[in-house]
This record gives sequence, C-alpha cells and structure tokens, in this order.
Amino acid sequence: MGGIICLNDFWEHENAIPLRARHSSGVILSRSYHQTCGINSKPEPPSHTILDNFVKVVNSKPKPPSHTILHVHLGARASVQQQPECATFQTQSYKFSLRSSHSGENFGVSVALSLTKGAKEAGAVIRLGPELEVTGYGCEDHFLELDTITHASHQLEVWVPWGVQRALPWNVPQWECLKEILVGDWTDGIFCSIGMPVIKESARYNCQVLCLNRKIVMIRPKMWLANNGNYRELRWFTTWKQKDQLEDFQLPSEIAEALSQKSVPFGYGYVRAVAVETCEELFTAMAPHAELQLNGVEVFMNASGSHHQLRKLDLRVQAFIGATHTIGGVYMYSNQQGCDGGRLYYDGCSCIVVNGNLVAQGSQFSLKDVEVVVAQVDLDAVASFRGSISSFQEQASSSRPKVSSVAVPVSLCQPFNLKMSLSGPLKVKYHLPEEEIAFGPSCWLWDYLRRSGASGFLLPLSGGADSSSVAAIVGCMCQLVVKEIAEGDEQVKADAIRIGQYTDGQFPTDSKEFAKRIFYTVFMGSENRWVFVFKKGTGVCFLITASSEATRQRAKVLAEEIGSWHLDICIDGVISALLSLFQTLTGKRPRYKVDGGSNIENLGLQNIQARIRMVLAFMLASLMPWVHNKAGFYLVLGSANVDEALRGYLTKYDCSSADINPIGGISKQDLRGFLQWAAVHLGYPSLAEIEAARPTAELEPIRANYSQLDEVDMGMTYEELSVYGRLRKIFHCGPVSMFKNLCYKWGGRLTPSEVAEKVKHFFKYYSINRHKMTVLTPAYHAESYSPEDNRFDLRQFLYNARWPYQFRKIDQLVSELDADGVTIKKELGGGGMGVVAAGSSDPKAGL
Repeated sequence: MGGIICLNDFWEHENAIPLRARHSSGVILSRSYHQTCGINSKPEPPSHTILDNFVKVVNSKPKPPSHTILHVHLGARASVQQQPECATFQTQSYKFSLRSSHSGENFGVSVALSLTKGAKEAGAVIRLGPELEVTGYGCEDHFLELDTITHASHQLEVWVPWGVQRALPWNVPQWECLKEILVGDWTDGIFCSIGMPVIKESARYNCQVLCLNRKIVMIRPKMWLANNGNYRELRWFTTWKQKDQLEDFQLPSEIAEALSQKSVPFGYGYVRAVAVETCEELFTAMAPHAELQLNGVEVFMNASGSHHQLRKLDLRVQAFIGATHTIGGVYMYSNQQGCDGGRLYYDGCSCIVVNGNLVAQGSQFSLKDVEVVVAQVDLDAVASFRGSISSFQEQASSSRPKVSSVAVPVSLCQPFNLKMSLSGPLKVKYHLPEEEIAFGPSCWLWDYLRRSGASGFLLPLSGGADSSSVAAIVGCMCQLVVKEIAEGDEQVKADAIRIGQYTDGQFPTDSKEFAKRIFYTVFMGSENRWVFVFKKGTGVCFLITASSEATRQRAKVLAEEIGSWHLDICIDGVISALLSLFQTLTGKRPRYKVDGGSNIENLGLQNIQARIRMVLAFMLASLMPWVHNKAGFYLVLGSANVDEALRGYLTKYDCSSADINPIGGISKQDLRGFLQWAAVHLGYPSLAEIEAARPTAELEPIRANYSQLDEVDMGMTYEELSVYGRLRKIFHCGPVSMFKNLCYKWGGRLTPSEVAEKVKHFFKYYSINRHKMTVLTPAYHAESYSPEDNRFDLRQFLYNARWPYQFRKIDQLVSELDADGVTIKKELGGGGMGVVAAGSSDPKAGL
C-alpha cells in the first residue's frame, strides 16, 4: 500500500567548459494489489511486437485502483531491488552542457553509487531525469550539430562505473551511451525517464526515453516548446503534432541488437497510471495532464529546465499545485540546478505534489552534487479524491478520444507496510528576494569558478552600493563553501582545495581565510590634486578630490569584513600621462565642468578614468597571482546593475566590462534591500552605511558646493528607472503606451506634461545608449525587465533618438488633456497601474 518518489539534485564536476546543470528526483509507488504499468494506444495496435513480449500495446483504459499508497522519495538517481508489489519514481537534473567524460576523474562512479544507494534504501522504483539530461539543456546552437546528438558521452558517467567508462571511447555516441545504461543493471526494477534529443525521419525532437528492466518502453517527444524570454527551443527542435497515435521508431542497429528490440512506440502516450509532461507543456492553455487525468493517469513526471528569476518560484510551484488541486493526482517535478555554461542559473527545487498539497521539496540553491529528499504518500487519496468528484467521473467515462498507451506487465506497487510512515503536507519554502540575490548569484559564481579553471576573482571595489553588493555575494559564496565542507561535502572540498591551492592536507575552514586566497578587491581612486583655478587677484588654487575619503574607507572596511586581499591604488599618474599625450598631439588640455570645461570635455575626462580602471583591473587579474607565486588567473567581476544598463548610465568598456557580472540582472532597488539584509545576515555591518550613502560614480572632482550624484546625472531616479523598465519589457510599452500608463500611475502628483517630459527623457537616453548593450558583460539573469542583448531583449541598436512621430503623438495627448482640464486624483487611481507585472506574484514589484 505504499509507494516512494525520489527527486534528486545532482551535479558533475569538470574543470573545463562547456557546462552542464544538476538535479534529480525519484518515486516509489505501492498499492494493496498487483497492478500492471501500461500505455494506452489506438484501437489498431502496431504491427510489430513491442519489446518482444515485454510491452504490450492495449486499447482499453485501465480501471482506477481501489486502494493504493505511494511512497514518494526525492533524492539521487538510484537503481532499486525489484519488489513484486512496489513501484519507484526518481528524477534528477544536471548542469553541464556538452561535457565530455575523458577528464580522468572518478566522479561519475561516485555519483552513480551514491544515487543507487539512496534509491535502494528508499525503495524507489521510478526515476525521472531533467529535460535533455543526456546532452545538457544549455547546448543551444550545438543542438544543430549532429555531433551533439551522436556524441553525448558525458551522461554515461552518471550511470556507468568508471571501469566500464575507461573501456569505452570518450566520444561514445548518444545511443551507445543509452545502450550501456540498458545492458547493465541500472534499470532493473526501476522505471526510468531519460531526457535526450532524438532524430526521427530527419526531424529533431526533445524527448523523454522511458526505460524499464533493460528495455525501452516508449519515447515521448515534447509537443509544445518554450520559445519566449530566454528560451529558443523552436530554433533547435520540432514539436510533435501527431497526437492521435503512437508510431514505430526503428532503433539504431547496435541498440536493437543489444536489447533484442527492433522498434519502440514513439509519440504522445502514457504508461498505465504514469505519464510524462515536459516543462513548457504544463504552462500551455491545454496542458496534457488534464486530458491524461481523464484517461486514468495518476502520476505525472515533469522533466524541466527552468531558470531562476527573482520572485518566480511561487508561480512554478503554484502550477504544480494547480495541476492536481481540482482533479487530484501525484505530480513529480525535476529541474536542473546550477550554471549550465551561460547567463542562467537553474534553480532546482524538485517537488512532489499530491492532490494539490506539497509533500516534498528540494533546495532552490545549493552547491551539493547530490541531494535526496524523501516523502511517502497514499495513492488511495488520489482514487478517493477523484471518486468524490461527480463531474470528473462523468467526464472520464465519456472522454473521447482515448490517449494511446502501452502496457508493461510489471507490478510497481507494494502492499500495506507499517514500517512506512506517510508524509503530510508541507508549507512551501520560499526565499526572500534578498536571500535569492545572496544565494543564486553566489552559487552561479562558484559553478563558473570551479569549471573555468580560474584561481579566483578580482573586483574593482569603489565603496558604492553596486560593487559592494558584488563583494558581499562573493563573501556569501565563500561562506557557503566553508559550510558545505563542514557538513562533509567532499566534492566541494576537493574543488576548494584546488582553487585555493591548499597543500599538506589543508582545506578551507574559515570563510575570511578562504576569501583571502581567491578574492582580490582593488580601490582605484584619484587622490587629492592641485588644480590651477585662480580667484581674481589672489592666485590661490583650489584643492579638489575626485574620490572621496569616505568611499575609500568604506571599501577598505568591507574588504576586511569579507577577508579579501585588498589593494588601494591611485590612478592619477596614468590619467596625467594620457592627458599629457593628448596635449602634445593637439595643444589642448580638457577640463572638468566644475573647472569651466564643456560637457564634451567633462564626459571625455570621466571616460578616461573609467576605462583606465578597466584596463588596470584586467592587468591585475592576470598578474597578481604571479606576484603572489600562485598558478592560474583571476576572473574580473563587473558591477553594473540592470537599471544602469537600461538607461545606458555606464561607460562603454569601463569597469562594467568584465568577465562576468553577478548583479547585471538585478535592479538598484533590490540591491539596496539586499545590502540591508546582508549587513545583518552575512555579518558585513559596513553594508548598512554603504546602502545609506547617495549613489555616485565619483568620476568628477568633488568641491564643497558640488558632488557628482547618479540620479542627478541621469535626470531620473532609480525607482523611476525600474518603473520604465517594467513598462517597456513586461508590459511591452512604447513611448505613447508608457505615457498613458504613467498618467494613471503618477496622475495624483504629476501633470500630464510633466509625465510626458519624463517619458521622453527616458526614451531619448535609452535609444542613444542602446548600442552599449551589444557589448555588455555576460550577467546573471535575475530580472524580468532585463535589457540584456544576447537573447532576452532583442532590439536594434541604432535608433532615431528624437522619436518624432511618437513624441508628437504624446504632445497631442498632453494638449487634449490640458484642454479638457483632466486630472487623476490619487484616491481615484493615481499611483496604480491597473495591471500587474508578468512573471511576478508581487503586483507591486518594481512599481
């Protein structure tokens, strides 16, 4: 009467890119009687014998069970000893695309053994992998290469012991990889769903291959592909459109010979009581689970490749809950976890939901290679739940057409057992946005660091909010590493020893000591200098400062709190040399605005400082390890936030140009909240003072009556920028639509003409600076209104910044509103949008 579901977090280690992501889960089912696992088909069965008497194509829909308990185990991938009346499900995910298996490391066998042990101990009998787990989800255009389909050997080490791997060529074809899985005992007694690309009749499909007892049961292609935001699946795969029947798929000859199996069912169908619903299919208007529920399916396996975005997890979890809330059922979800070689962090959180109640949940952010979560549920609850809904009974009895299925004469259930303890409903664990900013980018950085071959990070630390946020995230990463090592994670320990270059059996035990080894921070300021500005009749020159002592001190204190190796340098000498060269060439010397210079001179001088800092940062990153007799190189971290990128408030090829940027997808407003949180929870109290300071680029000299401030320079506040960004990207507003929306939002305090000026000002500078997005440093994706040019926000970079038609239309609307004397009182709607931000459960997020 019990069953177990296993969902696991899994991640392989590899020093070289490209990458792949991790996560897995599994399930154990049990019933009070023997039940056959099957897949329904059309009335006319295929002409071939499926699985040579192992799988049988049937027409009739199986009757629902009368009494069932499901033991759900979320954990590492595992093989399970066959139990006559027990069924186990397991899912897992990875985060390393295109990974080859000839690294010489014995990591695959350790993972395989740990996964096997975890599932066997839990009694799991169904194993679900993440989407495209064989190749890794993030291969992108490599999916267009035949080599990716035929040479996906990296997955092999997840399943096959190292001794077997060594006997195989490193470029084992994908089907050969699957063959090695099936000819071994890895699928004995465990129903496995393995994600991989499959080419059928010259068309490439995103598939889940269902296997059991060394045979392929069926291949289920994805019917609806994700093609919005960061996803481009239609660029690489084809949707499966033949929903009315299962077709024959001829297996490659080497597979057919090894398995004594010439062909398998291919298409939309299910295995009796168990079905696949892949990622995007859950979020479509006509999700497959609704139809499958009417066909008697009780357990759904969702293999996913879903990335992190602030405040997004609850939308995903609510989708799982909603899928079984009204009609009942068990919903298994397995996602990748970690960096897959690009800008995305896949945030795991494998879940099991029963009748709309969460009963097991994996971590959202983790450095672990393997995570096991266990739950046990009663399948009778599903049958009872559905039996109590008369409308469901009527619809199920009249459901036409029936979905195709395949019968497998194997019991996946086990009888009533008092040794099992049922798992009750759990409260969903959600992280605060501040926690998401701390843990998501820090795990992403660790993934990148340990796979890039670098020895650490270097950050230009100005003492401002943005660079201090990046420093705090690196500090958080160091804390997580030390914590995992203290809890016995040997893989994290091995990586930390290698990266930190520990010897004589030493390893990190203190986050500050570890940071000292892998993290350089450098304050690059302009010292006090004499500028020949004379007062009439006195000849007295002013003493001015380009970098304040306050920010210098804040950077130093924060570096001490984190433990970084901190450098404090003056860049005046380099700047003076460049200006002298310019003066020699042209006979002119530019001046700052505060010294009587023009805007062109002022901007040129600021850009010199900014770009010199970039050059020095890369020089120090490459040479400081040599200075300290360390091997390797350091990665330069950028610190431009999403709002600055949107407005273009950064110098092209300045310190925003780096190797990677952990906050490039995070708004200034969210970073301020993070700094307040981190000051307390990460133990860096100086962050509170940094957050309270007014943002400044400090590229102009400071005078008693003048200090450069970001929001003054930009002509808009960061809060306003966040609103503009959400309206532009999430609500798809052009200038005119944005003006109309903001008249509602700001109508209680601004006139239509004032709103119009703000909208025009934003679009003018957005279009002028749009070209900067084409060279923006690869950044962690975290925000739904990111202007990132690589994939998420594809737009031209040459605009007519005057927007003549749109701005003229706005002027006409302003004239009409002024003529009518229309104003929006705050109590009647001013300050509200009337709609909520897409991709966020918080209707006021950023608004």
